[in-house]
Amino acid sequence: MMIRRTLIAAAALAFLGLNAAVAQAQIKVGVTVSATGPAASLGIPEKNTIALMPSKIGGKTVEYIVLDDASDTTKAVANTRRLITEDKVDIVLGSTTTPNSLAMIDAVAEAKVPMISMAASARIVEPMDDKKRWVFKTPQNDIMMSLAIAAHMADNGVRKVGFIGFADAYGEGWFNEFSKAAALKGIQIVANERYARNDTSVTAQVLKLQAANPDAVLIAGSGTPAALPAKTLKERGYAGKQYQTHGVANNDFLRVGGKDVDGTILPSGPVLVADQLPANHPVRKSAQAYVAAYEAANGKGSVSTFGAHAWDAGALMAAAVPVALKKAQPGTAEFRAALRDALEQVKDLAGAHGIFNMSPGDHLGLDQRARVMVKIENGAWKLQP
Repeated sequence: MMIRRTLIAAAALAFLGLNAAVAQAQIKVGVTVSATGPAASLGIPEKNTIALMPSKIGGKTVEYIVLDDASDTTKAVANTRRLITEDKVDIVLGSTTTPNSLAMIDAVAEAKVPMISMAASARIVEPMDDKKRWVFKTPQNDIMMSLAIAAHMADNGVRKVGFIGFADAYGEGWFNEFSKAAALKGIQIVANERYARNDTSVTAQVLKLQAANPDAVLIAGSGTPAALPAKTLKERGYAGKQYQTHGVANNDFLRVGGKDVDGTILPSGPVLVADQLPANHPVRKSAQAYVAAYEAANGKGSVSTFGAHAWDAGALMAAAVPVALKKAQPGTAEFRAALRDALEQVKDLAGAHGIFNMSPGDHLGLDQRARVMVKIENGAWKLQP
């Protein structure tokens, strides 16, 4: 009887050891996106894109644990801490919006878990410090897109601009960066207004914009809430040019904005007009690859630039994992540190939005190949010369 118990105990220990080995062989990816709430039109395509990511990288199986933060900063932080402490993830992808991503930085830095954000503000990765060295992002920086807008305005006779943006980190970041770009082009900002993402009226703000008599208005919002100022401007008879940021580059914005956003001009990642890019454009092939994969799973015309930010986060992770595996195994602090180091060394990676070249001082790694100018014509995106 004693021998039998010993054998059973030995078998149990072996089984537990086998399970531990299997767990160690698996890479865990924690994801928090805004699949509901005001930013849902951005977060849903990101969530859909996670389903297209590889199930195996570097010979290791990959588990994706996807949570919804409901466009809420507090929930995004809670999700991040749960993914780290309970699910023991090796990397965090998310979140969708700038406020959420900024709030998550402390959690990943404390735990020393690398994070790749799908939000736009440069403040997520700049200035570099001990906390932000654990954070990377895929969307183009606001200053890159601000310069594109200011150049287009200057070339088209705009000298006075009214600004209206979200009353949060996204709107504030855009105002700061666009102010620099406008000054370089000799453009005066004659009005500066704010509104909340869930506001249902911006009439008071639009009246102030109109009173300043600008040649153009820049709306610094993202997703469908950015349509509200555009529609109100048209309702009030504003006849000047309208510009938006790359935060509106999805079909839900076209649906909600309707005819009121026709003629709107904005900068975008090349993926938005992948089939309109010149044959020699360096991103055309990789952008078309994402469009094909997403539309095969979700239907023709369903693709958006926001899902592409998630795709690029997955591409960065897939490039870094094999390098990190040479130093450590998943589920360990050593692997997470090696993964962070490997992300920092990614070079010449063709994504859906651009060519990524990371470095210790640049945790975005995109250049001017990651932007084009687009105009909304008859409810469709049209690449501008």
